Amino acid sequence: MATPFDGEGEVDHAAAAKLATYLLEHGSDGLVVAGTTGEAATLTDEEQIGLLRSVRAEVGPDAFLICGSGTNDTRHSIGLTKAADEAGADAMLVVTPYYNKPNAAGIKAHVAAIAACTDKPIVVYNIPSRTVVNMAPGLLAELAEIDNVAALKQANDAELGPIEGLDVLAGNDNVFVRCLEIGGTGGITVASHIVGPQMAAMYERFRAGEPEVAREIEAGLEPLYEALAVTTNPMPLKGALQMLGICSEPMRLPMVPLDEGQREVVRSALEAAGLEVVA
Repeated sequence: MATPFDGEGEVDHAAAAKLATYLLEHGSDGLVVAGTTGEAATLTDEEQIGLLRSVRAEVGPDAFLICGSGTNDTRHSIGLTKAADEAGADAMLVVTPYYNKPNAAGIKAHVAAIAACTDKPIVVYNIPSRTVVNMAPGLLAELAEIDNVAALKQANDAELGPIEGLDVLAGNDNVFVRCLEIGGTGGITVASHIVGPQMAAMYERFRAGEPEVAREIEAGLEPLYEALAVTTNPMPLKGALQMLGICSEPMRLPMVPLDEGQREVVRSALEAAGLEVVA
């Protein structure tokens, strides 16, 4: 879930609540608060937990909320995980530690320490394009042996495959159906902000034994996926949300608004997808 900001660059809690409801009414089964798309890297701990509280208050106790609580500092991650647990998160998204480049033993110790501080499920997040460190399938299988490590958000498409003991979730939109084909259970996606009903239909058709229909829907969305990758996420998404009148575009530096060329790519893809551009 994207994080809306107001004109002063502060978290817009009212807009976040509105966006959360919109997403749940347009195909999403649950939400990730303070993840990559939510610009967690530039949110303070207090802002992350405040955002989680606002969303929980809006959507009620039954909506499934995952909160990003992983950092490159294990002590920090433990504190954030405990706070998210207390604030009502149903699960935690724990990214591979970035910048300090731990080895496999360090990653395993990091995840185990975080998992030990909560009874809630842990979703480990493998995204080597941002963290520079990859969690190989063998390491992921070891992490699955930790009691409450329950799922994997896999954003390394080359290694997308089943991991015994983990629910595998597509980390990139363009492999959503492929993830289902290898036995995955869904995806944590970006385009669901915009084409949530279509992505939900992909999932439902696949589960209903109609994979060819799911692939056909996916093929129709590929131009939009490409447009949402014209530059770094969430810049194209925030631009698209504003164009559609769903959410404002402002981001925190170093994220910046789309330039005119990028904006035209996104606008054209939205119109080609039959979406009404209002701004």
